[in-house]
Amino acid sequence: MTTDDISRIRRFQRAVTSEIGVLDESFLGRGRPLGPARLLNAIGGGRTEVSELRAYLQLDSGLMSRMLRGLESENLIEIEAGADDSRRRSVKLTATGEAEYAAYETLSNDQASALLSKHPKPEQLLAAMDLIASAMGKDRITFEEVDPRDERAISCLQAYYAELAARFKQGFDVTRSADPDAADMLRPRGSFIIALSDGQPLGCVGLKGTDKGYAEVKRLWIAPAARGLGMSHRLMAELERIAADLGINVLRLDTNKALPEALALYRKTGWTEINRFNDDPYPDYFFEKRLSA
Repeated sequence: MTTDDISRIRRFQRAVTSEIGVLDESFLGRGRPLGPARLLNAIGGGRTEVSELRAYLQLDSGLMSRMLRGLESENLIEIEAGADDSRRRSVKLTATGEAEYAAYETLSNDQASALLSKHPKPEQLLAAMDLIASAMGKDRITFEEVDPRDERAISCLQAYYAELAARFKQGFDVTRSADPDAADMLRPRGSFIIALSDGQPLGCVGLKGTDKGYAEVKRLWIAPAARGLGMSHRLMAELERIAADLGINVLRLDTNKALPEALALYRKTGWTEINRFNDDPYPDYFFEKRLSA
């Protein structure tokens, strides 16, 4: 890394902290700094366990306690001890806290809109933000099993289909492919997994159950902003773990020659090339993997 690289990174850091008001004593003009405001936002966003909040915001216990006491003194939150374990505390917003959370949401949305309006190509700005956020949040990416009809899963699948349409020489029409039924990608037959970064879906993969002695891997996709971070390996490892949990011993998949990165992944991770096993018009290569007991 050169001295110029360091200077560019520090310029970016200064620009961000100035733009969002990190140093302001009254974040967004609501009378409290960014830390307590972010804590209020996390509680309003559905995180209620104190331990979960502390991990999410990466706060030490002392600072966390002080901020909770501050919000409690403003009558914005109520703290409750767990019914089974008094050390497991939970937090919820009061009516006043709900109103304050809503005010922050409105102001934050306005701030985001104002930032986008500063650039003549907002989509490029958003793509750059996605890239940076994915890199910074790499170690906090989580996986969640969902119904493939979940709106987050659908957003991943739509992006996947659009990319295939652009990359395949003949285009891509999902109605012509061997599109799995949603029920085949739900336990106990299969599974559908999405990767999440602070609630934002970054990738997906499906495990399609069959009655043919094997299950199929379907719809492996990683958002462009998250590529190069090892996400495909992690998603496939999670899928194999779930397959083993379901008692599935043999996996199969297919792919197209226009997806060389997928071919490279499968060849590096123990997949064996086999003969065609379906009549889907799009794939050129077919693979199988036997899971160890």
